[in-house]
Amino acid sequence: MASHFVCASAIVSMLSLPVFAGESVENPMTASETWKDLQYDVVGEAQIGAADALLSMDAPYRAHDAATVPVVLKQLDPDARITAATVVIDENPAPIAGVFTFSPAMGQLDFEMRVRVNQYSNVRVIAETPDGLHMTGRFVKASGGCSAPATKDPEAALASMGKMKLRMFGEAAQISTPRREAQIMIRHPNYSGLQRDQITQLFIPAHFIDHLEVWQGEELLFTMDGGISISENPAFRFSYDDNGTTTLTVKATDTEGNSFETELPKAASG
Repeated sequence: MASHFVCASAIVSMLSLPVFAGESVENPMTASETWKDLQYDVVGEAQIGAADALLSMDAPYRAHDAATVPVVLKQLDPDARITAATVVIDENPAPIAGVFTFSPAMGQLDFEMRVRVNQYSNVRVIAETPDGLHMTGRFVKASGGCSAPATKDPEAALASMGKMKLRMFGEAAQISTPRREAQIMIRHPNYSGLQRDQITQLFIPAHFIDHLEVWQGEELLFTMDGGISISENPAFRFSYDDNGTTTLTVKATDTEGNSFETELPKAASG
């Protein structure tokens, strides 16, 4: 099986996949009708095992804000090597939220993102390891996340697009410890194509970050190939093994051909 079993083009093409309303399967391992239709597009004929002993995925059962639903991945088996993960929101118009790859420097995976959930749905993560694919997830009650109005008007959103911020967690005295925790925040409207301009009431064309890379020096930490289900102003919180460099570099592209690159100092904050 090819590594990283889905590509960004597949994410965009899945905008046309049907949404099956009314499905309320609460066990993501259950072969729901929606997942039966999605599975081949996501993993092909690859077999998927349970991730119960490998990885946990946490998300609110009832989301406070359907446009920014936190999803937390935590590795349970410290000896395993998770090389990639695909996050799938079954009932979203484009079900694949993102495909992530992780370098060995990420260590024991501890990773958080924010996604849009458009209607009650299973949210699942499929982890790739040298031993194959493993799936876990949970059911989330949320609606309207993909069509929720943006927090800024289009002109203001575009004016700040591409600005980035890094937050480091832990005391300043711990800055040289090998295991660090960070959060990267990126200004981008990540328009889903389902939102309306609040003045004209016309749909705003889809415009979102489709590729992201995070580096420490010459060492890659993780990548993302994303779709419309990643929230506005994407934010990623993660732990990693620090290699002693003083900055993290974030590189991103979006569907309009824009490129963004920022070198962010690892200044510790509380």
